[in-house]
Amino acid sequence: MSIKGEYLGYGAEGIIYIFLFEIEPGRPDIPGWIWVIVGDVPPTYIPADDTRAPFEALDGYIGALEDWVEAARQGKSVAKLIPVNVDATPANAEMLAGRLKFLDERVLPELRS
Repeated sequence: MSIKGEYLGYGAEGIIYIFLFEIEPGRPDIPGWIWVIVGDVPPTYIPADDTRAPFEALDGYIGALEDWVEAARQGKSVAKLIPVNVDATPANAEMLAGRLKFLDERVLPELRS
């Protein structure tokens, strides 16, 4: 795999950064474009097949993490959900829920406009 291009889709210093990468995949089942989300949130990558804009990537990311938060709150397995680099405890779920609320209320509206 090699990187063909890197583009900043959105950045809020110290909070969140959304990058779009064009890659030369090493396998045919890997997409050529991926979103990478990093910052004061769990890092992840999202295939860009159905997400064409930073708003769509962040909206999908928030939704996937909200599923993780609900499972962690209820003590359910998170094995098949978006990977998060902390234990799935109610306390960690509450911390993440606060960050997601901020992203949903403050960052998504910025990206939508």
